[in-house]
Amino acid sequence: MDLDNILTTALEHDASDIHLVAGHPPMARVHTVMMPMDYPILTPQSTMAMLEHMATEENMKVFAKVKDVDFSYAIKDTGRFRVNAHYQRSTVGISLRSIKTDIPELSLLNLPEVITRLTYLPRGLVLVTGDTGSGKSTSLAAMIDAMNHRYQKHIITLEDPVEYTLTSDRCMIEQRELGEDTPSFASGLRHVLRQDPDIILVGEMRDLETTAAAITAAETGHLVFSTLHTVNASQTVERIIDMYPADEQNQIRSMLANTLQAVVSQTLFKRIDKKGMVPAVEVMLCTPAVRNLIRENRAFEIPNVIETNRSLGMTSLDNAIAELYFNGMISREDAIAQAAYPEKLERALAA
Repeated sequence: MDLDNILTTALEHDASDIHLVAGHPPMARVHTVMMPMDYPILTPQSTMAMLEHMATEENMKVFAKVKDVDFSYAIKDTGRFRVNAHYQRSTVGISLRSIKTDIPELSLLNLPEVITRLTYLPRGLVLVTGDTGSGKSTSLAAMIDAMNHRYQKHIITLEDPVEYTLTSDRCMIEQRELGEDTPSFASGLRHVLRQDPDIILVGEMRDLETTAAAITAAETGHLVFSTLHTVNASQTVERIIDMYPADEQNQIRSMLANTLQAVVSQTLFKRIDKKGMVPAVEVMLCTPAVRNLIRENRAFEIPNVIETNRSLGMTSLDNAIAELYFNGMISREDAIAQAAYPEKLERALAA
């Protein structure tokens, strides 16, 4: 079974993800729906052969040691993929995420206008959050590329793996991939401040060491972008604080209050008006009121501040979902299913 042919076919059907698991035919996720592809059922031997076709010798050493490995794979003139190989029921399973080669313009992503304003910030920390597959990487790539065409600055990204390939325009861009160019986010961040960056993108703040280094970089006058797997602004703040030991949490609240500029939380919806997906976006901007709530350990009050500051560009997830529904972009069922407060939104949609 030809792996490249499977992947090419999946891309032709606009698949976002492809799953190769023994005992199943190749499966593709198209606009959130998992569908079997028209290929024979995979065997343990065929999935291992596919992994060996894609992986480097170093990837295979990591896989043999920890039974999981992440890397990227490209088919010339066709597409690039983010790959995770793992074991399930003692056989190899492979999950591939399609990486779009063309970076979309920020204005074409159906994001709130305030997102563009974030690309004009001189310094601080901007977090884009959401579940896996919520469009975080696409939004960040579009934001970085907008700055690339506007400024004459030095941009350094730390990614696992490199997804969108950014081409230097007015800015000079360096993209460093975990495993290939640096052993970890934390290691890359420790050295990045000696590389004279203006703008830093950290693929994910996944541990305390990386989080601390990202906040320090923002504190020293750099503009830092990163991601977290959280679903809203208040949860994002609490997740960061909870990474730290109890005796350091007051200090980190103060540091975070001083450096955080915005939290953008995305949820993707299948469109009903046309083919494709559309994001609902919660936006929290760090006004003086928000900074005080972070310092005083009152993150649970952040949703109230978002709700009462819509004129500044802030919006809650449920308000963003309602707007998509009233504009005819998403179904009522999907809107209520993804809402933060389903009963409240249901009443609002019926009004």
